[in-house]
Amino acid sequence: MIKKFAIFILIQSTLCLHINVLYAQDTTKIMLDTTADFTKEEQQLIDDIVENRTIPQKDKVQYFSQLTRYGFKNLFPSYTYNTSQSYSSQVNPHAESYMQEYLRKYGRGLVNMKTWCMPYFNLIDNILTQYGLPKELKYLAVIESSLKPSCTSWVGAAGPWQFMPYTAKDYGLVMNGTIDERRDYFKSTHAAARYLLQLYKQTKDWLLVIAAYNCGPGRVFSAIKKSGSRNFWDLQYFLPEESRNHVKKYIATHYIMEAGAGEMENNNNNASYASNSRVATATKKNSSSAINPYNSKPTISIEEMQLAETQTVTGKFNSIVIAKNISMEVLSFNRYNPLFDNSIAANGRYELILPEDKMQLFLSKKYQILNECVQVMLGDAEVPGNVIVYPNKKNTFTQQGRTKKH
Repeated sequence: MIKKFAIFILIQSTLCLHINVLYAQDTTKIMLDTTADFTKEEQQLIDDIVENRTIPQKDKVQYFSQLTRYGFKNLFPSYTYNTSQSYSSQVNPHAESYMQEYLRKYGRGLVNMKTWCMPYFNLIDNILTQYGLPKELKYLAVIESSLKPSCTSWVGAAGPWQFMPYTAKDYGLVMNGTIDERRDYFKSTHAAARYLLQLYKQTKDWLLVIAAYNCGPGRVFSAIKKSGSRNFWDLQYFLPEESRNHVKKYIATHYIMEAGAGEMENNNNNASYASNSRVATATKKNSSSAINPYNSKPTISIEEMQLAETQTVTGKFNSIVIAKNISMEVLSFNRYNPLFDNSIAANGRYELILPEDKMQLFLSKKYQILNECVQVMLGDAEVPGNVIVYPNKKNTFTQQGRTKKH
């Protein structure tokens, strides 16, 4: 009896081993197929960038841009959104109905975001460009965290890019009792760029990258295997529901942020939403024309104004870099100095207003801050040092019902 049982166990173990080998072979085949367009040298280059946590050399950036520009092939027939044509006429028809539903639910909030998001978008654009990645990927941070560095999910993902602790460490972010670089806009965006580049090397499709960012690449490879397709619209129902909706949220956010306000107004009959669209149009016009910095009134109390100091500044200053160096929340900085980035870019000067202690700190580091702003603008800066400003617990935004795998 014991002998028969031992033989049974041996046969069962052999079958399990055989199945695991076949599964491993299938998984390896999927991995190889998804990276077929990359040579071994190109794959090694991406691996080196990820492992060494470096920015690609400038001669490689344009090359990466050419490789990654085709990643939206399953969203736009021409690989990218053409601003001279209507969005609806270009986007994949599968996305249309979801886009309109998302627009009705969240369009107002996203249009309002367009009035304050530009400093964040400028910073993210600059870093993504250094890795040869499409600037449109910045909208992933919108659906992940609403651009809030204080955002924390119930499963422990944190920062504007919602990194889980183990992935954050893999991509070079420091977390200990006093610092959490997931909340550092500069460093977390560099880490996100490296992670997105690695995911693209594996999937060769940005919609699949966005799905993998939510549920992990393993589940995307499983969906590819089950569906026999690498087209998101064909394999979407083999993905977790949250992950396929994550992709659709990204598409809808891309639409709201990129499409003209007039087009969004035509697609929505709600009067209050149309009003917000006109606000967005006015904001867009203001950003492209000269702005009088003395017409930009701060939204602070009389008491705060009395305790503040004023200093005229000139040069290529950036609000996020200033706020970081004086240990001030960006939203608080913007309350004192609305339209700072647009105004100083258009006019070359701005009447800077800060609390007395922050102004003294700014003046003591003025040229260091200016130098860092110029480096960030030119894209020559390495990941800069940072002082983390932690929000009060009452301001922490918690996302419910999220399962993060990255």
